[in-house]
Amino acid sequence: MKRKKESLVLAEILTRIAPKIGAQVLIEPEWGIAGQITFKSGYRSYFRYNTLDLNPVGSSDIAKDKDYASFFMQAMGYRVVPHSKAFFSERWAKAIGAEERGIVAACEYAQTLGFPVVVKPNSGSKGSGVAVVGNSQEFYQAVNKIFEHDNLVLVQPKVAGKDYRIVVLDSKIISAYERLPLSVTGNGKMTILELLEEKRNLFLSQNRDTRIDYGDERIRIKLQRQNLDLQSVLEKEQTVFLLDNANLSTGGDSVDVTEKVHPYFADLAIKLTKDMGLRLCGVDLMIAGDICEQTDEYWILEINAAPGLDHYAKIGDAQKKVVESLYLEVLTHLER
Repeated sequence: MKRKKESLVLAEILTRIAPKIGAQVLIEPEWGIAGQITFKSGYRSYFRYNTLDLNPVGSSDIAKDKDYASFFMQAMGYRVVPHSKAFFSERWAKAIGAEERGIVAACEYAQTLGFPVVVKPNSGSKGSGVAVVGNSQEFYQAVNKIFEHDNLVLVQPKVAGKDYRIVVLDSKIISAYERLPLSVTGNGKMTILELLEEKRNLFLSQNRDTRIDYGDERIRIKLQRQNLDLQSVLEKEQTVFLLDNANLSTGGDSVDVTEKVHPYFADLAIKLTKDMGLRLCGVDLMIAGDICEQTDEYWILEINAAPGLDHYAKIGDAQKKVVESLYLEVLTHLER
């Protein structure tokens, strides 16, 4: 039986652009997710999924652990989401002798913070499992779902604003975009479910590997809070957001703001990347305002040492050119 390969942009782009600098790319053929880059000097570098051989291993591992990354960023004086705290699955809490930090304690802490709160897997990516919960019942549902795949959950107060990602490469901003959550816009005739199906078909036509799960409990809860469900018919031009997280991998949209980033936030992202020991980094910010204006009302949501740009590249030709230019620059930095 033929293996189903991942629809990853990185391998395809690197294979196409590497010859521009005299390099060649060898892709492992069975799964298509790992590759070797051979530069004209003879030097070799490797990648797997979206992880290039660019960032130091230790720094990359810290970036993958949201709790540790937040600790070090806060210790250096960066504005992270305040009062974030990690709790453990019952199995893991017992294994490490921290029974007082299980799911019951997590819910009690959420009540202390005051609902709504954000819960997210400590090591997750692409918005998987991230939820805004408004009461104890929603809390237990969301956290138990997270514990199916992760032993640690972060409980945080909800911060409001615009969600941005700034991608930094060696002291340079190479892209920045605002991220908008999965949404549908009504036409006065179709149900939300029908609009979602239409959107999923659009993603398929764009070869965009985006997950839209109609049965996602987060979608049901988000609609319920707006007195809607999947069978509701939206008025013409009425836009409804279906998730709280704005990840492109869960159906979100993006608006390019690379040329609009205020120097304050550009300098912040570059300095943070360096301070976290990284060369390539996606810095996620929540800004109570606009990224083109300086403000102290912002929070660093997290950092990503392997900022996947697959979904961004599949939005359109302009975005694909941005990503190709980015990876061509990455290749030149890899060879150094």
